[in-house]
Amino acid sequence: MTTPTSARGRYGETMAEGLLESPAAERNKEPILDAIRARLPHAGVVLEIASGTGQHIVHFARAVPALTWQPTDADDDLRAAATERIRAAGLSNVRAPLRLDALAADWPPAEPDAIVCINMIHIAPWSAAEALFRGAARTLPVGGLLYLYGPFKRGGQHTADSNQRFDERLRAEDPRWGVRDLDDVAALAAAAGFGAPEVVAMPANNLSVIFRRAG
Repeated sequence: MTTPTSARGRYGETMAEGLLESPAAERNKEPILDAIRARLPHAGVVLEIASGTGQHIVHFARAVPALTWQPTDADDDLRAAATERIRAAGLSNVRAPLRLDALAADWPPAEPDAIVCINMIHIAPWSAAEALFRGAARTLPVGGLLYLYGPFKRGGQHTADSNQRFDERLRAEDPRWGVRDLDDVAALAAAAGFGAPEVVAMPANNLSVIFRRAG
């Protein structure tokens, strides 16, 4: 079965200065940082699910040095690429990448205070979204943040023609993939013990969706 993170690893990465680089991650890393910076805990561990090339986590760790950042990915090549990027950045607040498949029954111990998952649930089976919320509910403290980023439908409708075309491309590649409806994701979150989402509009017809684990 194709894991969510190995699927991500096939989308447009190139080499830049000897490091594997995603152009999309390079474009969206600063807007995402703007969206999460004030919502992150003041101290503790932030676990990233499906870190890919490591561009996001290195950018976030450099900007928010008070937090410890834990990258993960199920794909061996992407974990190696993230390791090289972290080493080149010379950051002491980023841990070595761990192997984590969101679909696994047990995640490696990280004791996160927040979880970040960027551009994963649409390039994965719906079972990966279900597993993500189950795992987050197991590992986050009460009030802990689960942050999602990507394209979403709202009320069953695409928010832009470009998102509809993207959805069609995804489903043509794998019918289990596709842009998710925010109402379905919110219902999944509620069933796992999370509160209603905070939604922030982002560039390129994407959304930041922030959940908090309820008491």
